[in-house]
Amino acid sequence: MSAGPADGVTRIPVAAAGSAPYDVVIGSGVLDEIGGVLAGCTRVLVVYAEAVAEAATRVEETLRDAGVGAVTLLALPEGEGAKTLDVAARCWDLLGELGVTRDDAVVGVGGGAVTDLAGFVAATWLRGLRVVQVPTSVVGIVDAAIGGKTGINTAAGKNLVGAFHQPAAVICDLDLLETLPDEEFRGGLAEIVKGGFIADPVILDLLEKDPTGRRHFRELAERKVAIKARVVSADAKESGLREILNYGHTLGHAIERLEGYRWRHGDAVSVGLVFAAELGRHAGRLDDAAADRHRELLARMGLPVTYDLAAWPALQNVMRIDKKTRGHRLRFVVLDGVGRPGILEGPDQELLDAAYAAVARGGAA
Repeated sequence: MSAGPADGVTRIPVAAAGSAPYDVVIGSGVLDEIGGVLAGCTRVLVVYAEAVAEAATRVEETLRDAGVGAVTLLALPEGEGAKTLDVAARCWDLLGELGVTRDDAVVGVGGGAVTDLAGFVAATWLRGLRVVQVPTSVVGIVDAAIGGKTGINTAAGKNLVGAFHQPAAVICDLDLLETLPDEEFRGGLAEIVKGGFIADPVILDLLEKDPTGRRHFRELAERKVAIKARVVSADAKESGLREILNYGHTLGHAIERLEGYRWRHGDAVSVGLVFAAELGRHAGRLDDAAADRHRELLARMGLPVTYDLAAWPALQNVMRIDKKTRGHRLRFVVLDGVGRPGILEGPDQELLDAAYAAVARGGAA
């Protein structure tokens, strides 16, 4: 991790095997960095969320100033509505109309759904275009835009269709968060909490001092990005170590699906983190204090920590078609202590039921 002494810009390198290394650029007023990444490019398609149309226009102006021949903007549906086959097909059709070649690029401006979609479209057009991600949400900055996991949702579940495709750069302009509603900002912090439990306890200490996450946000973001950069550099395609980044996500994704994606990703992950802690506790792998710390911290931050008991059968059905499942044997990331993630494969039904009952009750069994 390096910071420019004069400009206060932090550059965190990602060196994923099989892909060109790139930087995650973090700072205030760094949107212009995209010009240097794509200078001289012939055609660029900028896909964006309507709520950040002003940022997309600034990206367009920066690219034109950098000598890009033609820049086209395309607004996407809100939230997870962007991550559908129909929307991807719209993008492919437009790339065809524009005559986009492998020398051209796609830029995603928005939250995690937009960057997932932009990456997937870039990965699949001509078997791979450059993509630059400009995340405008907390989840996008600290997680979704980094690491090359791209995808769309289907009726069967979230992110089941996708590709690994590393970006050419990730530009995180913290000024773009200034107008983010409190509930959106708070929901995104769940991904930062995850990073604290799997790898960096200092994150937990900072959030316990300031549960809003705003006072130390830049340090929190840099620490979480550094975790993901290290993991992705060591395991680009989730063949081993990278699986730890799924902590809390197996149940979290199932909740999102059951809620028709009306729940924020971070809210669902928050409940998933509590469930994962209870799995670790009931499996005898995580001590009570560390398990309780999950629920206590997330609740202080205003994030949900319980879910409906009656939903348990349906949640299990969804989890069994999760990407992390192997031969219908459920796999969960659990902790053997703070900063010590591991895998729990094929837990018996009694253990699963006990862990979920604790989540549904809002307390340990």
